[in-house]
Amino acid sequence: MGCGATDDGRTLRPPTPDQTTTTVASTTPGVDAGSAGDEETTAPAEPLRLSSPAFDEGGVIPADHTCRGSDVSPPLRWTGVPAGTVELAVVVRDIDADGFVHWVVAGIDPTTGGLAEGTLPPGAVEATNDFGRAGWSGPCPPQGTHYYDVRVYALSEPSGITAGQAGADAAGRIEAAPALLSAALSGSAGAGAGASAD
Repeated sequence: MGCGATDDGRTLRPPTPDQTTTTVASTTPGVDAGSAGDEETTAPAEPLRLSSPAFDEGGVIPADHTCRGSDVSPPLRWTGVPAGTVELAVVVRDIDADGFVHWVVAGIDPTTGGLAEGTLPPGAVEATNDFGRAGWSGPCPPQGTHYYDVRVYALSEPSGITAGQAGADAAGRIEAAPALLSAALSGSAGAGAGASAD
């Protein structure tokens, strides 16, 4: 310390303007306000969800959608289609019959919010299912109760599926295609009069 100085170094000086900082707490949902870094914070993306007005998750698929009834495709609804989706596709398999394919629909416009009963939206195509028929063929287990996996895929690239394409090939291509998200709905059906396949 120089001669004649009155500051012995123990007194804090006020900070200069270039030494001051301001901390603002984050109010973004799901983000820790104490997180370090300058990364932009965003809310978590909405999950893709699949449901049906005809049956609940894990519920019994109504007879009208099986070989014991009208055998029409069930209505489906989905929400949360992610940005960047170029095509939606639906695959329905019998998980108790080695993944037997009951339905493959591709080329669904991403702005479509679902499928009406027994109806395809414009531009969509159906593959041939494992019964050898184009379009939907509903549950038809020969005995016991089978469980069915209904799944919608939000694809980031076109699937290339064509109308009448073999179901196993079409389903495999969709399941292996680049997907942003997928969502599943399960249902069951039991054997009954007229049941002769899966």
